[in-house]
Amino acid sequence: MNGIDLIRGFLAERLDVPAADVQPDALLVDLGVDSLMLAELMFEAEDRLGIQIPPDQAPPTTVGDMVAVIESLTSAKSG
Repeated sequence: MNGIDLIRGFLAERLDVPAADVQPDALLVDLGVDSLMLAELMFEAEDRLGIQIPPDQAPPTTVGDMVAVIESLTSAKSG
């Protein structure tokens, strides 16, 4: 599973956001993601992908930002 698929599935399941709306330039807040939901999304990414998001990670504001965080950490994990 890649980052964008994880985010699309998460938002579809919890907020009924259509997959077509989850584009890299979409603001997470515009998709209904508040700070609590963002924390849940980050925990979901950690659990599903076996990554650890650093506590000092700046909160992503767009889908693309979140994908970049996920991809960076999964790439580092796989070496």
